[in-house]
Amino acid sequence: MVGVDPKLTWGDHGSGSRYRESVMKKPITRQNSRTSTTAITAVECIKLGLDVHVDSITVVRIVDGQGPQPAQRFEPGRFVAWVQKQVAAAPKVFACYEAGPLGYGLQRQLSALGAVCYVVRPRDWDEYGSSVKTDQRDAHELALCLDRYVSGNQKAFSVVRVPTPEEEQRRSRSRHRVSLLREVQRLAQQGRGIALYYGHRLRGSGWWSGALWTEHQQSLPAHVLKLLGSLRRLIAVAEEELKAVTREIEGSAKSQELPAGLGRLSAQILDREVGDWSRFGNRRQVASYTGLCPREDSSGPRRFQGSINKHGNRRLRTVLIECAWRLLRFQPQYRSVKKWRPLMEDPRATSSRRKRIITAIARQLAVDWWRIRTGRVQAKSLGLV
Repeated sequence: MVGVDPKLTWGDHGSGSRYRESVMKKPITRQNSRTSTTAITAVECIKLGLDVHVDSITVVRIVDGQGPQPAQRFEPGRFVAWVQKQVAAAPKVFACYEAGPLGYGLQRQLSALGAVCYVVRPRDWDEYGSSVKTDQRDAHELALCLDRYVSGNQKAFSVVRVPTPEEEQRRSRSRHRVSLLREVQRLAQQGRGIALYYGHRLRGSGWWSGALWTEHQQSLPAHVLKLLGSLRRLIAVAEEELKAVTREIEGSAKSQELPAGLGRLSAQILDREVGDWSRFGNRRQVASYTGLCPREDSSGPRRFQGSINKHGNRRLRTVLIECAWRLLRFQPQYRSVKKWRPLMEDPRATSSRRKRIITAIARQLAVDWWRIRTGRVQAKSLGLV
């Protein structure tokens, strides 16, 4: 009979039962039924697949490459204390969970305890379409993928880069600006819907201000004006905050000359979303991160490339497309613009064709901006003035 270390007792199962795991720090021997000696060695590596929620964490553990153990559910505070015991029991502890609304706080906690914690890209773990999704199953699949990843399979899952706290705060500020902008657009559209419901159409992008509002006051009924008035006050508050955040972001930019068509705001958003441009090793990684690469379905001699895959940072993609349209106007000597301008100005070019050209310019702009930010080239050598 092998003794059990009470310090390494697991918490309750979902079913309410308890079971104990014996982890020995020193090799011992025991006599089996055939009178032979079997060695029980210390634990070398523990892998934890985590399904994280705000009030609970479901974990599946794999010890030294063995099969996954039954899932356990912990409260966040108890889970951190339990991980401390795992770190004390094994020299190598790995964990992983999906990126989500809870951010990177758990990753930083586990890293501080001495565990290696990966934040991975969310995915559908039901590969065979069984239409069964539970916390236990997700944690089980995460543990299996983590086991393969630690063993050397770098494609077992996609690891998300964890930004520094300073990078995260700067990025959150620029994303907050986008949220304010969308709130203004939502309120404006709500006002148009109210007016349309009563048979009136609000023309113009800023119906709530200036001469347009004065015109609407004279043409709209009193009950419609009363409804629009409350929305107008909300829009005014959101716009004031939007302007303040925009000035803050633009003011934080270092005093340097930027290419025409790429203002301080766009440059700041690009830098804040990426965080550290030097983390990319080649141009393919940069292009892949933007999600502006074409889809591909190739087999044997057949090759098909479709629309962009959109597997990347969507906020970065939006800014790059906007900048590409501006560069087409303000940077005629930019290398990518010179390459695509003849096709862009072709009178036979359709609207979808022009959009594909803009996408190509945006993808190249991301690669060139990476080269500029990492000191590989100068902006002038690319034709940016």
